[in-house]
Amino acid sequence: MAIGVIARLSIQPGKNSEFESIFAELQAAVASSEPGNNFYALHKSRTDENQYIVLEQYADQAALDAHGASAHFKSIGAKMGPCLAGRPQVEYLDAL
Repeated sequence: MAIGVIARLSIQPGKNSEFESIFAELQAAVASSEPGNNFYALHKSRTDENQYIVLEQYADQAALDAHGASAHFKSIGAKMGPCLAGRPQVEYLDAL
């Protein structure tokens, strides 16, 4: 069963371009090295320029676990830290 993920991210004011650039790097790494990832897409709020949502879907739990354990997620994700205005809020969903 596919697993969906919604990650809500608050970004520090003025860090949008830096965050978006880092995310693009992570998105490319996910696309090129995670065959169990169905999609990994960044969305920006229309009402608050510092709010982003990442919509993700994985083929199964093993693919989700592989994403979190990957070297690119850990290294590129660490670059995002200084851009964030708090911890991401993550929700996991089961696809029907």
